[in-house]
Amino acid sequence: MQTLPKGANTALPSGPVSVRVTAAAPVDISALLVTAAGKVRSDDDFVFYNQPSAQGVTYRPDGVDVDPSTVESAIEKVVVTASLDGRGPATFGALGGLRLDVAVSGQPVVVFQPDGLGPETALLCVEVYRRGGQWKVRAVGQGYANGLGGIATDFGISVEEDQPAETPTAAPAAPAAPPASQKITLDKGKVSLTKRQTVSLVKGGTPLLSKVAMGLGWDPAAGARNIDLDASAIVIGPKGKKTEVVWFMSKSACRGAIEHSGDNLTGAGEGDDETITVDLGRLPDDAQAVVFVVNSFRGQKFTDVRRAYCRLVDLTTGAELVRFDLTDSAPRTGVVMCVLRRSGAAWDMTAIGEYHDGKTARAMFAPAEALVAGM
Repeated sequence: MQTLPKGANTALPSGPVSVRVTAAAPVDISALLVTAAGKVRSDDDFVFYNQPSAQGVTYRPDGVDVDPSTVESAIEKVVVTASLDGRGPATFGALGGLRLDVAVSGQPVVVFQPDGLGPETALLCVEVYRRGGQWKVRAVGQGYANGLGGIATDFGISVEEDQPAETPTAAPAAPAAPPASQKITLDKGKVSLTKRQTVSLVKGGTPLLSKVAMGLGWDPAAGARNIDLDASAIVIGPKGKKTEVVWFMSKSACRGAIEHSGDNLTGAGEGDDETITVDLGRLPDDAQAVVFVVNSFRGQKFTDVRRAYCRLVDLTTGAELVRFDLTDSAPRTGVVMCVLRRSGAAWDMTAIGEYHDGKTARAMFAPAEALVAGM
């Protein structure tokens, strides 16, 4: 077995290739199928836990398998990446070690241990690539401080552009707010909302400016297979446009004021499937709203989902403050669940429950902007 330094490469014998990643804390593994132009052809060339295979390339929780004999001829290299998943150290410099083991037909061939890492949160680990008729492996070890989203952008995957899968229509106008004296507050304890109902996050006349968690949950419908949904939070700025987003490719926003718990792949089990924490007091002054959405990355419809809900929890006390149970469904791939919106010194939460089409958070930017504009 050969130990490669950063930047070095070596030829691989013929046979199926496995790349395994060992780290001192959990990391997310992914692979990019890259053409001679140095870019992916589409999102279909991005292999990770939500999209676990492409022709000749298969995701594993601890690495990636590559079958060179079946990789499409248009693909010049398979780039294996690792990114921090939020459950351990904040940077690779604090991780304390990372090791890449490459084997062919089960036989160890190469080991690579990246060094010199610091503030990086995502890493290009190795490339499995072809030169003529020969497959080779290169030790890369290039770090990114802007996470997996930075890697994806460099290789041609759009993680920030507004690319809705539908032509968005204007959101229905919100019903007129009741007079301030009649506005729902938290004075009487937990509040259960119906669609388009709003509660002010005020108790005893005092705005609730503490750390809260938006828990989102769902289950597969009876007779349906496991369903993989993704919860995201879209921050709407002073001009009514998206400024930042927290989703499975970028798990932190607003300098850590919003954090994503990580992805749940099945919806199985009791309790929240995904959680997004929001430190209301640390949000930028120009953040006027945070829109919480859920999407089906694999294209499964919400008619395959039951018991979808969102709930707001005060992380200081652990108490559930507000709950919204989605009681209907539609054969679409995205839903706006609720909105946290500034109201003077306080925040309001409005239950929405409106369906759209779009497999990722970026397809929900325009509906989120239209929704906030109409409130």
